Amino acid sequence: MASVKAWIKAARLRTLPLALASTAMGGMVAAAHPNFQLNVALMAILTTQFLQILSNFSNDYGDFVRGSDNEKRIGPTRTVQAGEVSQPEMKTAMTLFAILSLISGLYLIFGLAQIHMTGKIIILLAGLAAIYASIRYTVGQNPYGYRGLGDLNVFIFFGLAAVAGTYYLATNSLPWTIFLPATAMGMLSTAVLNLNNMRDHANDAMTGKNTLVVKIGFQKALRYHSLLVLLPFVLLAVFLSMQQAALLQYAFLFTLPLFVRDLNDIRKLEGRAALDPYLRKLALKTLLLTFVFGILINL
Repeated sequence: MASVKAWIKAARLRTLPLALASTAMGGMVAAAHPNFQLNVALMAILTTQFLQILSNFSNDYGDFVRGSDNEKRIGPTRTVQAGEVSQPEMKTAMTLFAILSLISGLYLIFGLAQIHMTGKIIILLAGLAAIYASIRYTVGQNPYGYRGLGDLNVFIFFGLAAVAGTYYLATNSLPWTIFLPATAMGMLSTAVLNLNNMRDHANDAMTGKNTLVVKIGFQKALRYHSLLVLLPFVLLAVFLSMQQAALLQYAFLFTLPLFVRDLNDIRKLEGRAALDPYLRKLALKTLLLTFVFGILINL
């Protein structure tokens, strides 16, 4: 039986701040709304954490089965590859977290959120799609992660759906402007995946995992990464301008140099393995940006 340490490793805790950042952005922007429900936002955060862990377990299992996790892979050794968790154990864990995601989502939608039934059905369908997408990224016949569609999936589910969905569930309203911070978070979430794929570029190409980085090449992926990191600050500033925000609320821009410094460092790195620490850095700085922006918008 796999150890607790192995399961913690498989859950990849360093990815969880990123999932937290997206739902927290939706919740903190929603907090300024007069109908805001804190309990709904908190349950949305929990549901997204379950989905992130489900995705991590599925990637651990699927990449091993398809041969992408091998001795030439640069990133941290996965648990199924290392023999720390057996394939049947990982499949059981995937089932468990799919069920936890479903139960949590059902309680969120039908037990807490005060939205009309049509909205409940739409959110339910989106939630089921998120569970399916979390598994099918690397698992099954012709998984979409091997066809360069991982970026689109992350952008939709950990950006648009997480931010706008949380806002809608917590306030029973959905102004189009919420899609500005939702797009910003989707891009930052995608940037973390892009860094991961840049690190694993050579091995992915060799094993037939045709990520977007494999398709467009490393140098173009580097330029793409800069766009994913910098454009969110423009989107968040535009969102504030449309809210007629006070000058102080633009102080979130003081976090920008932290991101720019990492972008400059990444361009100077020698060797793909050196990219690995920047995944965690970007996830944590995105969470920092979320809380700074969220606090300022509620002043």
